Amino acid sequence: MTYVSSFIPVSKVITLFHFTTSWFRRKSDCPVQVCLTARLNTLKVIVPEKGGRILAEQGRWIDWETEEVASHFQVNPSVGLREKEAQERLKQTGPNQLSEGEKSSLFALFIDQFKDFMVLVLLAATLISGLLGEYTDAVAIIAIIILNAGLGFFQEMRAEKSLQALKKLSAPAAKVKRDGEWKKIEASRLVPGDIVSVESGDRIPADVRWIHTESLYVEESALTGESVPVKKQSEALLRQDVAIGDRKNMGYMGTMAVRGSGTGIVVSTGMATEMGRIAHLIETAEGADTPLKRRLEQLGKVLIVVSLILTAMVVVTGIIHGHDVYQMFLAGVSLAVAAIPEGLPAIVTIALALGVQRMIKRQAIVRKLPSVETLGCATVICSDKTGTLTQNKMMVTHIWADQVLFQVTGNGYDPEGDILLEKTKVNVQKWDSLKRLMEIAALCNNAAFIQKSKKGLLNKKNQWELDGDPTEGALLVVAKKAGLDRNHLDKTWERVKEYPFDSERKMMSVWVKQAGKHFLFSKGAPDVLLNKCTHLLVDGKVVPLTETKRKKIMQMNEQLAAKALRNLAFAYREIKPKPVNTDLKDWQMEQRLIFVGLTGMMDPPRPGVKEAIQQSRQAGIKTVMITGDHQATAEAIATELKIKRPGGLTLTGQDLYNMKDEEFIRIVNDVDVYARVSPEHKLRIVKALQKKGHVVAMTGDGVNDAPAIKAADIGIAMGGMGTDVSKEASSLILADDNFATIVAAVEEGRNIYENIRKFISYLLASNVGEILIMFLAMLASLPLPLVPIQILWVNLVTDGLPAMALGVDPAEENAMQRPPRDSRESIFARGVGWKIVTRGLFIGVCSLAAFWISYIETPENLVRAQTVAFATLVLSQLIYVFDCRSQGTIFQRTPLDNPMLVLAVLSSVVLLLGVIYYPPLGPVFHTVPLGLREWILVTVTSTMPVILAGLFDVLRTFFFRRPVKTVVQR
Repeated sequence: MTYVSSFIPVSKVITLFHFTTSWFRRKSDCPVQVCLTARLNTLKVIVPEKGGRILAEQGRWIDWETEEVASHFQVNPSVGLREKEAQERLKQTGPNQLSEGEKSSLFALFIDQFKDFMVLVLLAATLISGLLGEYTDAVAIIAIIILNAGLGFFQEMRAEKSLQALKKLSAPAAKVKRDGEWKKIEASRLVPGDIVSVESGDRIPADVRWIHTESLYVEESALTGESVPVKKQSEALLRQDVAIGDRKNMGYMGTMAVRGSGTGIVVSTGMATEMGRIAHLIETAEGADTPLKRRLEQLGKVLIVVSLILTAMVVVTGIIHGHDVYQMFLAGVSLAVAAIPEGLPAIVTIALALGVQRMIKRQAIVRKLPSVETLGCATVICSDKTGTLTQNKMMVTHIWADQVLFQVTGNGYDPEGDILLEKTKVNVQKWDSLKRLMEIAALCNNAAFIQKSKKGLLNKKNQWELDGDPTEGALLVVAKKAGLDRNHLDKTWERVKEYPFDSERKMMSVWVKQAGKHFLFSKGAPDVLLNKCTHLLVDGKVVPLTETKRKKIMQMNEQLAAKALRNLAFAYREIKPKPVNTDLKDWQMEQRLIFVGLTGMMDPPRPGVKEAIQQSRQAGIKTVMITGDHQATAEAIATELKIKRPGGLTLTGQDLYNMKDEEFIRIVNDVDVYARVSPEHKLRIVKALQKKGHVVAMTGDGVNDAPAIKAADIGIAMGGMGTDVSKEASSLILADDNFATIVAAVEEGRNIYENIRKFISYLLASNVGEILIMFLAMLASLPLPLVPIQILWVNLVTDGLPAMALGVDPAEENAMQRPPRDSRESIFARGVGWKIVTRGLFIGVCSLAAFWISYIETPENLVRAQTVAFATLVLSQLIYVFDCRSQGTIFQRTPLDNPMLVLAVLSSVVLLLGVIYYPPLGPVFHTVPLGLREWILVTVTSTMPVILAGLFDVLRTFFFRRPVKTVVQR
């Protein structure tokens, strides 16, 4: 290529200067420095690393000729930059690496854990407990606070590793031309204008505009989501507004060359690259607070205020009725400490942690505890196609040979599978044309498979790894399913010469020989290969290829293409006479071919995904496909998996680009499929759904998915095929890469939330009962029914083990037949608030009744009456814990479903008996041993709350019937 003058044309200078000044006037937060260099009429624009954007965006280069790009960067491609000039540019642009942004210190992260309102109140309660001499209670509260702070601290330390993972995608070294010589340098030293060279297996070190390619194919699925390597070119494109996956004359940092070679001009480095832009999106994307976190924060504040008000009322009422001020103060403080559910954060954490352990057994790894619960209220799952819904492995699904269409079964690169004709397995040896097609597929092929044993925590099995092009890998697999193993074929067939794939010919051929006979085996684009054929192989006979037969072949090609299959055609010819001339050109050899047949291949859906999507729909969760692949391919997969509903919309990246936010938000609920989208589009889709009130789960495996994964309510990454970037941005990782595991996670999340509601109901109703017994006693001018130490003991014992046991309660049978709960739903919704009020009221009233009956019989024995009240309060709470297991009555579920709960209740009963009957503890807790008569009174009054509440519920249901909710697909 000849060197073009380094002066930019005047028209481009004017345009560039106008764009620069207008952009600067808009007061962007990324300042622009415009420098006039010593060269005449030459502008150099220097834009600091800010947000991954630069003035000259990627779209600017695709419609420029290579000479214009070289002229803009003032470089001669045959010489490259001079080392001194490269050093100057490096000072201006900075190193070619991704920045991590500002990071908080470890100390600041730790201190942040103590800024929550609930934590501050608990610290105050700790101080008061210590002043009252209740050191056990104070130590317990401190332990809870430190436990929660530690968990939060370590979660935040791990949360922001996405950019470090992105750095791993940057090439460590680059082959660059400087001072007329090819050199290998650190990729971080690359600058705009450098001439770089890549070959098969190289990672592209920066964003480049290709100026020369030789059959160059680049794997870009991590960036674009497209499952097939993209063929690159150096020619200019006609338009600028094309999706990133269609910019065939561009190469992007972090993607991998899988075939051929190419030379390009570096146009962007560091944070100005497409990868840098994604890094900026990850850095600035705000992780959404989980619904549970928001509800617990609100609940904590309300409970604290209500508890303090009620406690103050008890104290004031007692003082008004003549009780000792100091005694009432001690009772009030004890009641306040008991009423504030300081164990709530710890029990929530334990419930979530136990849920995490169960999820590991179901192939899901939870990185952030609250994400499990959040899945329970998910209304939309936004799923990437490639590698998530599909296997990211090309597979031949149809073969057309001998004028017959065969189907192929199997799973990805696993060689297990069959070739079927009308659901019946065929013997390939009896079909001459099919056998010959399989021979061509296996021998006209440069791919290979390596069987590796992957042994990990959750995955212990042999897997096949492809070394080569995915299309050729799919052909090797289908040949093996037909009984033709390439290793065995190589023993009888010898390759003489290869005519490699060429973008102009759009085909590949190999010259092979067997038993003294020479053949040319070819594969390529159907329309191209068919034009080189003069005959057709049918039933083992070579017949002339008539125009009618040509039309039939093209009709079958169109029929397969309509299913979004990528088609290849296969042909051959016998080479005569002998000895043959191996110096013949490909165009001389690839003539008068015999057409054999077609194969149709695709990236197939994962096994079990279709059923999982159906189960999600039954649970009221909509699945949306978001992919960088082409619209036809996306719609075909979405239709097969029944993601696309009748009348459901499909939007492309270009549609989103042309659509205003208001219009998009208005129709977002009607869209089932998004195709050819960029990382910004995925982020925009997630945010639009969130603005519509949805709780969004975003799944993906590529770098391009990471910003949306982080911004979603639940970010889910693939553990096997997923990149480190997507994993670090996620809150949940699927170890088996199976979409169906998400359904299991949803079920687990729903159960965890219900269990949290159960123990909140238990804790608050118990606390209401404790406050009411004191408040009503003060109103009735009775003595204190409980002393401060008894209040604290009830709080410690009954609020501990039984509440934790509720956190592991098994799920109810209809968990996945109910619609998702509204993320704005109060914890007290669906009868929980009613249950807390009624049960708390009856617990308080019945406990006071037991105290009053015992007290009026023997007024002189106050301690005995207080022991009766103490025992009644404890037992009524322990009975009520079984009532919390369902939204109905206590009889709807058998206690044996949760043996841990039974054990916890029995342990609490033993502790109660110890306090009453163990002599050394009597004076400490102000208790005396009770006789049979007292225990009959305690038993009756402690069971009455559940019986009375059950009757109230029956009457309430009868008079206030509510319609049954049904699952409606959103």
